[in-house]
Amino acid sequence: MTPPGTPSGTPSDKTVTRSTKDLTKAAVSGWLGTAMEFMDFQLYSLAAAIVFNQIFFPDVSPAIGLIAAMATYGVGYVARLAGAIYFGRMGDRLGRRKVLFITVALMGVSTTLIGVLPTYQMVGILAPILLVVLRLVQGFGAGAEIAGATVLLAEYAPVRRRGLVASLVSLGTNSGTLAASALWALLLAVLSEEQLLSWGWRLPFLLSFVLMIFAVWIRTNVKESPVFEARADVVDGVALSRDELSRNDERSRDEAKTATAEPVLQAALKQRKGKAFFLALALRFGQAGNSGLVQTFLVGYVATTLAMDRALATEAIMWGSIIGFATVPLIGMLGDRFGRRSMYTALSLITIALAFPMMLLITSGTTTGLMLGMIAGLNLGVLGLFALESVTMAELFGARTRFTQLALSKEIGGILATAIGPVIAASLTAATGSWWPIAAMLIVYSLITLVAARLAPETRGRDLVRLEDAV
Repeated sequence: MTPPGTPSGTPSDKTVTRSTKDLTKAAVSGWLGTAMEFMDFQLYSLAAAIVFNQIFFPDVSPAIGLIAAMATYGVGYVARLAGAIYFGRMGDRLGRRKVLFITVALMGVSTTLIGVLPTYQMVGILAPILLVVLRLVQGFGAGAEIAGATVLLAEYAPVRRRGLVASLVSLGTNSGTLAASALWALLLAVLSEEQLLSWGWRLPFLLSFVLMIFAVWIRTNVKESPVFEARADVVDGVALSRDELSRNDERSRDEAKTATAEPVLQAALKQRKGKAFFLALALRFGQAGNSGLVQTFLVGYVATTLAMDRALATEAIMWGSIIGFATVPLIGMLGDRFGRRSMYTALSLITIALAFPMMLLITSGTTTGLMLGMIAGLNLGVLGLFALESVTMAELFGARTRFTQLALSKEIGGILATAIGPVIAASLTAATGSWWPIAAMLIVYSLITLVAARLAPETRGRDLVRLEDAV
């Protein structure tokens, strides 16, 4: 067996093969599920930034209302952690496919119900309470959605194109962000303030029901991950690969499992735990933190603090997402060509160097400056890093606990960066009366990811059937 620290390897001979048709179904399933997740969350985050402070928190100042709305946005990430733990363990024990079917249904139902909530004027304090409850349900389902889709696509992909195929998860997030931003941009363009606040804000949430039905249907036709099937058997709660269990066909199944347990599990069970997890968590910080600032906080900041047309920020996110359809697969292919570490290093350094110039453009007071700054921030600091994250985190973890560890590292990173970040940014900008804390936070998030990328091993080409982590 290859030593645990070796970053790459030849795929196991016994890995179950899948046809191009199966790969296409898995790709569509992963893309659609993550598109739905990010559409739901972007719908919510934009609503929190644009109208929720008036609909659910009308009796406070605009600044405090924005902070409260950002806090309701953030509580969903607490539920995501619970979902990551629950569904992650289920995915490692029972399979990726079953979990992904449940999570997409939970997300769709809770998002649709947000569209029928009563407002503060109708039922008082009960309105924001119900909003938080649905946000928690939405987050619980979403906690393992993107992790499951990431694992499924990475485990389906041909090894030399793994970065490109896994980047489809990022394209799904981009599609969801684009759809949500386009819906809000349309509403802001055609509806009056009164129409938007009275009934218009409900439409995007109600329309998400259609996407949920399609996503559920697609996932009923997707086969299980070939990597999960290749490591299908368990000894004392630990999965073993079929390759190990098939070495002596004359022995009974139970005898084979007992005889091969110790050699196979030495690398997985005796390996020092935690290093791969903390590296993945740090890699997550740049993308997650930058996403919360660019895609959530700045939308509200532009409208409330800069007093610019609130449609401009949503249009910038929309155009940035369109450009992202080229950025994401390009970064995925470059990761396959030059390695994950090199691309992480380059993108992190560029984001750090451009943090203050981007904020100068955004706060310049011009439409062109705002557009250029937000589009650059979205594609370099968010989508580009996400394209790398999709495959690198899957490669860091062994097959035995890949789903659980990947889900937890994503969601803990989301809580520490994406959820808390907008609240901190709102508080710091209110306290200082300036935009510089936003640029400083972009630098800190990206610097954490840069350090992690330099400490992590190169994972390109690693055999995903191996049970142990890459480090």
